[in-house]
Amino acid sequence: MPPSNLLAALEALLFSSDEPLSLTLLSEALETEPAFVAEALRELDAQYRARGAGVELREIAGGHLLVTRQEHAESVGRLLRGRKRVRLSRAALETMAIVAYKQPVTKVEIEAIRGVDSGAVLTTLLERNLITIRGRSKVVGRPLLYGTTPEFLDYFGLKDLTELPRPEELRALVAAREPEQLDMIELGASEGGALAPASEAGAIEGAEARAESDDATEPAPEEAADEAIAGEAELAELDPARRDPT
Repeated sequence: MPPSNLLAALEALLFSSDEPLSLTLLSEALETEPAFVAEALRELDAQYRARGAGVELREIAGGHLLVTRQEHAESVGRLLRGRKRVRLSRAALETMAIVAYKQPVTKVEIEAIRGVDSGAVLTTLLERNLITIRGRSKVVGRPLLYGTTPEFLDYFGLKDLTELPRPEELRALVAAREPEQLDMIELGASEGGALAPASEAGAIEGAEARAESDDATEPAPEEAADEAIAGEAELAELDPARRDPT
């Protein structure tokens, strides 16, 4: 039988955390069967909805988190205005969007879409744990593959990757999360930037066409050796321990 104070204890855990808590973690902390905790989560959510509470229980990145309700965003915004928060540059937003929609994706594919070197931006996103290395591609040179992390879902308030917005919705999401980037996004749209919904789709299709063309062409031995060296250089760039001490 679950403890009589399960709801109160569960609410305390959720209130104390600024990150989504998984059912397993909650169950262990409460020393209660997951089935009872899951039922308590549903009951707590129902109570919040019934009394029109200022917070709601949301499932994000495989866990559960207490968040303020949307209708109170303006009041909360006034309270928090002026507080510093980590911001993402336009380059980081572009790169992260490409990784999210194309994952697993290589550095070369990202740069084919953006049109500029993306090594430094990838390093920044890795350091902030918004993306991760998923392994290596099977193509010649075995380049690293990048994908998103649970922290990425948490940052944008997504339950899982199926909730990623369609390209036409991406601008609204970024504008809501990174309002100071809105002018940059508008400029990018007028210039055919990677975050412009129409041009983003075309750029991705172009990258896929180039990738198919590359796959159909067998590289010369010298090119294969150069690509293998480039793959090791990319990993060494991300991991200083792999660099040549000389």
